[in-house]
Amino acid sequence: MVVKKKAAKVEAVVLDEEKLNKLIASLCISGADEEVMQVAQSLQSFLQLTDPVQQVQLIKKTGSQLEVLTEEHSDDILDACLHTLSVVYTTLQAKNPLRRAIASALGSVPVWLEERANNSLCGCLSDCMNSSSSDRYPQIVDIIAACLDGFPLGEKCINRLLPEVLKFLHKVLENYPQQNRGLSGRHVAQAQLMQSCLCAVKTSMLVLQRSQDSLSSALQAERDGSRLEDTLCSLLGCYIHILTDEEFIQSVQSTAGMAVVLLIRSVMGAGEGVAAVVCGLLLSSVPDLASAPRFLRRRCESLCGGVRPSAVSLFLCHGALAMLSWKSAPPGPQWERLLLLVPDTLLGLDVSVKESSTAMVVARVLTLWSAAALDGLQGEPRLLSPSLRDSLSGGSDLQRRLLEHIYSHWEHPLDGVRHQTRSLFRNLLLLHQHANPSLLPPHEDPYVSQLTHSLLGLEWHMRGKYGSLSCLVELYGAKHLLDVDPQLPARLLGLMGDQTLAPYASDLLERLFVSHKAQLAAETEDWTESWHQTWVSPLLLVLCGARPEQTTYTLDYFLPKLLRCSPSCLTHMVQVLQDTPPCSTDSSGSRGPLGALMTCLRAARAQGVTPPSEQALWGGLVPLRLLRSALVHKHDQVRMDALGLVCESHRSTEVLTPHEMELIRHFLPANLNSQSAGVRQQTVSLLKKMLCRMKDSSQLLQKKLIQEADPEQRVQDSLHQYKEFLRWLCVSLLDTLHPGASFSKCLMSLHLLGLLGQFFTFSTDPDGFALGEVVTPTQAQNVLYCVASNFLEVKQLASALLRQLPPPAVGLQEVDRMRCVVQAALDLSTSNKPFDSVTAAHLLHLLLHQPDLTEALVSCSQEEELQLASPPARASEAVILELNTLAVVQFLLHRLQSEVSRAESSLLQAAASFPLYGRAHCITAVLQHLNTQSLTQTQQWRSLVSQLIAVCYRMSDVVLPVVQSSSPEGLIPMDTESETSEGLQKILQEIQPRDTNDFFNSARELESSRPDDRAQRTTLNTASGAEGYRVTAQMVLVCCWRSMKEVAMLLGQLCQSLPLQHADGNDHAHCGLITEEQVEGVGLYFRQQLLQSRHRGAFELAYVGFVRLTDMLCRSGSRVLQQLPSRWLSEVLEEVKSSDPSSKLCATRRSAGIPFYIQALLSSEPKSSSCSLLKMTMRELTALAMPSADRNTDSSTVPQVHALNILRALYRDTRLGENIIPFVSDGVQAAVLGFTSPVWAVRNSSTLLFSSLITRIFGVKRGKDEHSKKNRMTGREFFTRFPALYPFLLSQLEEAAATVESDSGHVKLHPSLFLLLLVLSRLYPSPMDGSSSPLGLAPFMPFIIRCGRSAVYRTREMAARALVPFVLVTQVPSTVGALLQELPSGPGPGIQQNHIHGTLLQVLFLLRSFQTDSHRPLPDSGGIGGALCQHMWLASRQNGCLVTRGAFLNVVLCLCGQKINLLQDSEVSSLRQEALSVLMASELFASDPPCDVVGPGSVQYLLSLAQVALSASVELPDLWDSSHLAAQLLQRLLRCPQYEVRELAAESILRRLKEEEKGRPMWLDETTLSNLTSLALHEQHPQCLAKVLQVLSVWSSGRELRWRDDAKTLSQDEVLLHLLNLTQSSTFSVELHCAALTLLSQLVTELLTFDPQCSSAVACLAPWGALVSSCCDEEQPVEVKLTATKVLVGCTSSLLTDPALVLGLPTTLSLWRSLFLLLQDEDQEVRDSASDFTSQVPAHLLSTDAVAVPVCPPAALEVGVELLCRLCELWGQVGAGILVLLQWLLGEEDEDEGPDEASSLVSVFKVFNLG
Repeated sequence: MVVKKKAAKVEAVVLDEEKLNKLIASLCISGADEEVMQVAQSLQSFLQLTDPVQQVQLIKKTGSQLEVLTEEHSDDILDACLHTLSVVYTTLQAKNPLRRAIASALGSVPVWLEERANNSLCGCLSDCMNSSSSDRYPQIVDIIAACLDGFPLGEKCINRLLPEVLKFLHKVLENYPQQNRGLSGRHVAQAQLMQSCLCAVKTSMLVLQRSQDSLSSALQAERDGSRLEDTLCSLLGCYIHILTDEEFIQSVQSTAGMAVVLLIRSVMGAGEGVAAVVCGLLLSSVPDLASAPRFLRRRCESLCGGVRPSAVSLFLCHGALAMLSWKSAPPGPQWERLLLLVPDTLLGLDVSVKESSTAMVVARVLTLWSAAALDGLQGEPRLLSPSLRDSLSGGSDLQRRLLEHIYSHWEHPLDGVRHQTRSLFRNLLLLHQHANPSLLPPHEDPYVSQLTHSLLGLEWHMRGKYGSLSCLVELYGAKHLLDVDPQLPARLLGLMGDQTLAPYASDLLERLFVSHKAQLAAETEDWTESWHQTWVSPLLLVLCGARPEQTTYTLDYFLPKLLRCSPSCLTHMVQVLQDTPPCSTDSSGSRGPLGALMTCLRAARAQGVTPPSEQALWGGLVPLRLLRSALVHKHDQVRMDALGLVCESHRSTEVLTPHEMELIRHFLPANLNSQSAGVRQQTVSLLKKMLCRMKDSSQLLQKKLIQEADPEQRVQDSLHQYKEFLRWLCVSLLDTLHPGASFSKCLMSLHLLGLLGQFFTFSTDPDGFALGEVVTPTQAQNVLYCVASNFLEVKQLASALLRQLPPPAVGLQEVDRMRCVVQAALDLSTSNKPFDSVTAAHLLHLLLHQPDLTEALVSCSQEEELQLASPPARASEAVILELNTLAVVQFLLHRLQSEVSRAESSLLQAAASFPLYGRAHCITAVLQHLNTQSLTQTQQWRSLVSQLIAVCYRMSDVVLPVVQSSSPEGLIPMDTESETSEGLQKILQEIQPRDTNDFFNSARELESSRPDDRAQRTTLNTASGAEGYRVTAQMVLVCCWRSMKEVAMLLGQLCQSLPLQHADGNDHAHCGLITEEQVEGVGLYFRQQLLQSRHRGAFELAYVGFVRLTDMLCRSGSRVLQQLPSRWLSEVLEEVKSSDPSSKLCATRRSAGIPFYIQALLSSEPKSSSCSLLKMTMRELTALAMPSADRNTDSSTVPQVHALNILRALYRDTRLGENIIPFVSDGVQAAVLGFTSPVWAVRNSSTLLFSSLITRIFGVKRGKDEHSKKNRMTGREFFTRFPALYPFLLSQLEEAAATVESDSGHVKLHPSLFLLLLVLSRLYPSPMDGSSSPLGLAPFMPFIIRCGRSAVYRTREMAARALVPFVLVTQVPSTVGALLQELPSGPGPGIQQNHIHGTLLQVLFLLRSFQTDSHRPLPDSGGIGGALCQHMWLASRQNGCLVTRGAFLNVVLCLCGQKINLLQDSEVSSLRQEALSVLMASELFASDPPCDVVGPGSVQYLLSLAQVALSASVELPDLWDSSHLAAQLLQRLLRCPQYEVRELAAESILRRLKEEEKGRPMWLDETTLSNLTSLALHEQHPQCLAKVLQVLSVWSSGRELRWRDDAKTLSQDEVLLHLLNLTQSSTFSVELHCAALTLLSQLVTELLTFDPQCSSAVACLAPWGALVSSCCDEEQPVEVKLTATKVLVGCTSSLLTDPALVLGLPTTLSLWRSLFLLLQDEDQEVRDSASDFTSQVPAHLLSTDAVAVPVCPPAALEVGVELLCRLCELWGQVGAGILVLLQWLLGEEDEDEGPDEASSLVSVFKVFNLG
């Protein structure tokens, strides 16, 4: 799509009358030459015109006339003409095209006239600068900039007036800071001033750059030198003031920093002195300024002296890099010093940076420095000193520090920072290349090789890694990375399933395969095979084998790029996928070759990449039957790919073929009722592309019909086919909208009908497709019924569609029908069902465009005094809409006022008969569709607005006693005139919100007297004596809360949308509909609701409206309203600070609406401003939230609680974005210190604040693993972003660790210890940190290790987890060895088991982290094996503590597994033998039966023993050299008294059996099988029994299993009977029930398959069939239904479709009915699983054109019914089959027939009611 450039706005010249008359008079002098008079006449006409376009044309004409003048035409009137042009030029506003036209005219004057033109322009510009007020400063600054913008005459003028221009710019820049101080609180005005200041600084820089020669000559002249020096000195002072004033935004300060350097360079030139002065400014070193002129040195010394903001150095660095020419810089020590000083200064600032915007500037300036350094190296590398070259080479100290900066910031939340770090990394590689001319190949360059290995060894979840690898690919080629890691393509493709990593992985993949292709093509011509093998083959494996939802991003990001890189690879893909055999059963859930083929072809067609022959796409490569199968495939993504292949096209005018239209007809019925929102969205999107393509191609076809005299018959046939197809689509969709249709079907149909109306319209024009002809009134009525749907989206779509349908079909022009609709809307607006009011609003919106609406309203009103204005005849649509809206609002307002009056008397009657919120919602909804900026009935609207605001206040007053009550759920206010009025007053007195803050001081006590019971439930009769309503407290509550919501929404809508009546800064009055006083009154109303309401519902609803109001305040032109947020914020902060028990602020444990109030005020502050309100608020709140010695009283804790709660809301507010990050460190300190408070409320608020901060720092949880690295951060990155937390956390941890000591036996728990360990455990080490951590993490380790001595188990565990980040991966072996040496060498009296357990946990967590680290060093045990063998007594019976025994066994098992390579093979073997010795001597194996183990931690100890035994017997018997012990170990485990051990053993066996699919494992002998079958018969624990049954099910699949109970062997009858009874009696446990049903069904199926007459199997068929059918009932758990589904699918080929009807007709039909029920189950997974039966049907029973692929449930249901009819014919049971199908269809059941009859299988559930 081509985006047109926005045209510049041309405005006419506006001059005051006196000046205009003077100019015209000066041009009226007679007697001049004719040519000159023509110029004067053109200018006179120009001044007299008001049309700006004509003025531009006249100026151009004037320029042409001036160009042809000669010296003979010199005359005084010519000076008047030039003066006129100059005056107009200096009067025009910025960006007016007239200014460019005048500049062109003045620039085209002849050479002899240039001096006079220059004099004229100089005079006018000088007058402007000398006589202008501050209001015109921005305009004059813009004129100066325009003179230097491609206007040579203007540039000469500036050079001529240089001292005067510089003096004026100094005056401007001196005035702006003063103005800024007077605009406090007016954010919009401040933002405009900042923009003006930025323009002034940039213009002054432009003047200095363009006037370099004039400036030098003027400084050298004696008479003007001193004056110009003073001006330059003053100008530099202004720059320095802006640079050091933090009230200015960063863009202005950064520009001022550039201006400082530019001015110094302009005065001093480009020699060594400039570099020395800039170095002095960066270092604040006065001696370095000696080379500067005296007048400059004086100003620069002021910048060096005193304490200046840290950002000053940053902006000066930016200025030095941007304003000094580094490519042409003369080589010298000062320039080299400056080049190395800049990064040193920036890296020094890096740690102190808090704001994300400042971090962005630092990153950008570092990138600028690297580019400048590159310029210096590329200029004259011979002249550079060796020390500089070494400093810029890879491996130098500077490069190391810069790489640390990159590693700390490549995960920064700001995209810009991440992008700059990537650019910096690339430039560092280039610096390394240029600093080393004798460049080695990358694999021989130690720096590049080590960097590559380090990056590839990092975790793949680190996003910065991808950009750095891309830089390596760009500079060294893809083969360098592929040589290091050949599996890199497969690894990256495996990451494409993660949404957060897919964009980064795809970008890296693209760089890799593009670079690899270029490298291969340069080496050999026959490169395609190797390239396909590297990149295409892994992709096809992923597409065929992975689940469709895991490949979404592969298709979106990777496949299109691959096709664009090499279009020929499509042929290779198609060929490979065609040669791949289709898999009929798809247990993995993958799309298979068919789905992969659809995917590739769809992507290729969308990219315009097609096979060589167009016919091959449809007739050859993709047969139609294959496409038909793909369109109803089981997997959503395959269906979407097939539909995309049909609908999408590279050309939007490609004609839709009859085959494609037929495929859409096949697709739509089965997919219209999709339950997946994503599938519905994709379907609508693809069909929208198809309809757009039909529209474009139909227009092309119709154009051919018109242009060609004898058009082809094919064109007419295509248009006819289009018409028939669109009509079929329209009718089909409208027919699905019958009453009772499902939500998904209605939604999809309405979406598609809306698209039909959008592209083709429902007109009856015979020249088009005339879709309106097929719409019937009944169908339009069904659409109208959809407006009453409970789903908002359906309401909206139906309402929009009704406005598109033909008016005769909708019938709203009929008076009676319109009156009925109006009356229905009015009735619904008073319904006590909340969604009815939404329906009423949509109906009224539908009627607003009808001219006769007012008459219908009048006829529905029984009140004669209501006068409504009707639209005049033939009025425009805008007038009709305004008058109808006015009438509707007046009508609803009149009714609402009456109802509010009645509600003031009886709120109960209002809640039952006329809830107030419906009317208010309708008024708000009607006003939303009105353009309030172009209303004509202003007086009526103003009166209406006043009444609306007044009635809102009245509504609020009515419902406030309920919503502000402490317990509104039980409150029913009685009638004031009833007998219980006294009781009511007592109730209201009790529940009135207390306007005090005694929440934290004393408990509330209600009076002992109880209200009358009738106050809890009352019956009201309607006025007409009809049926009474039972009014409950909940009804009253709903009425009140909804009313509050609608009041807030209506007030917010009025303030936000209505034009404001006010006077701007220039006292110009603006007519509007709402006044400043009304807006301020609404704000005070919201303030009261937010600050004094107790209930969340009340203040949350008020918050929504208040946000609308605050957004409007800042954008309004009113000075008074702009200052309101600042004033309100200051007032509420003062109230918070002075909170005491007498304060009116509502004090609850979460401060009620106070945080919402402050949140709304702060979020309205413009993001581009200096955020002064946010900074001020955060400073004050942080100070309040910190504990203080003088805050020990109850009253002093109230402000602290408020501050903590407000801070929590602000940290959670996403609208504040990165502006809140600088205050995170203070928030963490407040939260941690708040835990030390003795007051519960403070600790509670601190907990909530801490939780919000953890989310803000580490992000929203992105995985199920609580400690996943996706929600963690490297220690380097954490302390770089929050440097203030380093000393704080260290000191707090030291204090907490000092209290952790369990020697005394008493539990001592520091309040903040858990928080500290939680934060530290969220960090993890980065392998890029090197051998020594530069961030000083080592001081944390002793305190964390000491925390492991705590007597609290959870604290020991947290300490172990927190220790991991602080131990580098290279230090793990030595640290583990040191920890093990601290363990006692033998039992003794002084042993502290808590110490031992804490140490073992730390060792265990370190070893596990070492296991998962992909960047492990070479094995270096550090004496770990020997230390463990020395302390093996801790795992034996010598150690009396079972907890430490189990922990030591876990450590041993971790080292004896196959995942870790920390020990040598000999050490591992020795350790395993020691462990086996301990194992065989333990309580579990030393005696038979095992000894009882009792005591704390006994179960954990036994489980640890069992894990060691299972590792030695089941998982790794060969490595343990324990095959001879396997059977014995398993027997003891399976007979252990503790069920946890038996369950663990069964789980391990089950897992190994699934891994070893073929053959019997060596460890699974007959004894073990006998133990398993015995357990299956006698196990009492459900979970354990379920695992045993699952093991037997897996083992007996395809094998014969002999069931033994000790010495007894069971028969098949006994086994089946036992399993049947077990299945029937195990419904209490879902897992056991499913396992028993699976095993029973498996045995029954296998017995009947091998012996259809098997007596034991036949005997249990009826109960088994009934059992399976009962498991398919709708109320069953999903797991049970899934198991039944697998059973039915598994027996489809053997039992359900058996020609011999083995099960008998009743049982077989019962199972088929169950299968059909499962195909229509509510759960998507159940339906999909049931549809797999189609893959099990024998091929001869399927239709000839069917493809053996899994299909979607609707298509599977159709296949099943067709198959059942065919089977009935095959069985010879056609009559019985038809009878059963009819009964299913009708939902009938004949109860008189016996249980053996087929009809007894019919359920009343309507099987085929698909909805």
